[in-house]
Amino acid sequence: MAARGLAGAVEGPARVERARLAAAVAARGVRDAAVLAAVGAVPRHLFVPEALRGRAYDDAALPIGHGQNVSQPSTQARCLEALRLEAGDRVLEVGTGSGYQTALLAALVAQVFSVERVPDLRDRALVALRAAGVTNVSLLVGDGTLGWRDYAPFDAILVAAASPEVPRPLLEQLAPGGRILLPLGDRDHQVLTLLTASAAGSPEGGPPAVTRTPLAGARFVPLLGTFGFDA
Repeated sequence: MAARGLAGAVEGPARVERARLAAAVAARGVRDAAVLAAVGAVPRHLFVPEALRGRAYDDAALPIGHGQNVSQPSTQARCLEALRLEAGDRVLEVGTGSGYQTALLAALVAQVFSVERVPDLRDRALVALRAAGVTNVSLLVGDGTLGWRDYAPFDAILVAAASPEVPRPLLEQLAPGGRILLPLGDRDHQVLTLLTASAAGSPEGGPPAVTRTPLAGARFVPLLGTFGFDA
């Protein structure tokens, strides 16, 4: 059976390699069965440059151009696990990148809305997502720190770049009880942080109250935009 949002990708090329990668991710402590199934289903070789496809199923970050990387799969899996995603969730992803994490999200939730600031990366991710049979993702070229207000509120928001603070528009677009996961800190050192919104929702004219839970040290590329770092 194909994973949620993947049209037959499980039986495609590199099935053995995907299983090996899922086992490596599990060995690093990821226990969420749905997340591990997604890692075993998504054909990562479609989301890396052709010259690096021999390393696509290593548990390693790989460059994708424009100063960006596709992150280490075990790191992405830990982020997905921390978000406590549910099948019916609507998720905002800030930083589409290669589209691999987008595809993992699509295998776990009902709908993914992903924002990428670099048009070439968005275009390449769209091609890869289509090749992987992903059917429940919408992509936008824009400033990810502004979110995607047309489709808010979101049950979860995953930010794939480091920010000095939580962008206010993302807080405003979070559903009651929703979660945001992002690396917080300066350009060189961050703490991967989970924010959980109050179930009571937002007070009039402001973002919701949130509980912050630091998870682990991290080092991500900087989040550029109105509510992130300057370019």
